[in-house]
Amino acid sequence: MNRTISIAPVRKEVRVRAPQGHAFEVFTAGLGRWWPTTMSIGTSPMKRAVLEPRLDGRWYELGEDGSQTNVGRVLVWEPPHRFVISWDVNIEWRPDTTVSSEVEVRFIAEGPNGTRVELEHRNFEKLGEANGAEMRNQVDGGWPGLLEVFRSEAEK
Repeated sequence: MNRTISIAPVRKEVRVRAPQGHAFEVFTAGLGRWWPTTMSIGTSPMKRAVLEPRLDGRWYELGEDGSQTNVGRVLVWEPPHRFVISWDVNIEWRPDTTVSSEVEVRFIAEGPNGTRVELEHRNFEKLGEANGAEMRNQVDGGWPGLLEVFRSEAEK
């Protein structure tokens, strides 16, 4: 008998002193301005992270040697309100489309110069029970710092 596992999603939020459209643009098209180059899954050191701002756009790392390493794809594109991307990364932090989780990011305007950014990383079950739980724990600890770096860039 098959057993269905369920792993709770990671949910984080940050408030940004910036208009909704600006926050959306910095998070997406401006990913290379704030995503740390130390957060790499490629074989070459990362020069910058790139998110192609469109439906079915790629999320990839551009390596210092010119190589490109796919991290995921844009699954939903609704600027400036939300987007969903796949996270095609396995527990060894290597590209792997067979274990794709998802990251949804929502941008909620809070007045003309404020935005609440809500992030949900989900579908860890695709990695299996043990690996999914471990990946969830790792990203649960990683997203808060990344969102703070984003907030700082968006508020410049």
